[in-house]
Amino acid sequence: QKQKQKQKQKQNNIMDSAAKVTLFEDIFEITTLNPDGKKFEAVNRLNATGTTFECSLLLDINSQIYNVLDGEKVTIVLASTLHLDGSPADHFSFHPNATEPTLADNYEYVMHGRVFDMNYQKDNMVVISASFGGLLMRLTGDQRHLANVLPDMRLYLLMKKD
Repeated sequence: QKQKQKQKQKQNNIMDSAAKVTLFEDIFEITTLNPDGKKFEAVNRLNATGTTFECSLLLDINSQIYNVLDGEKVTIVLASTLHLDGSPADHFSFHPNATEPTLADNYEYVMHGRVFDMNYQKDNMVVISASFGGLLMRLTGDQRHLANVLPDMRLYLLMKKD
């Protein structure tokens, strides 16, 4: 019982700290899987719509590591670092055996990448394009909700099923 309480407290501390490093977060409903047909054997492209901010997301994921289905809901977070204290990530190495908890501990799928294009459109909309080692993301939404994401920024994408 005490161990469960400790785990729950640790989980709450991680969630509180996550708010400090989060650039964007929403729950997305997957509307279409591979909308243009499957192009690569190990990649699924998902088309999804945000349930809170109504952002549109097109995202490539490694289907050999993580699988999703049409109609599923996933939480997607964009973060500047995985360090819960907000300290900057070096963006060149990852130490999965670190003793300190990280933001990644609460998610099932994590990618690291870079914003390579930001296209500002009418009606305060912005289209953010990022690459995660060749897996692409296009996130379209209101500039107010995506203001923390900057051009040429290195970031993490974290995902878990709801």
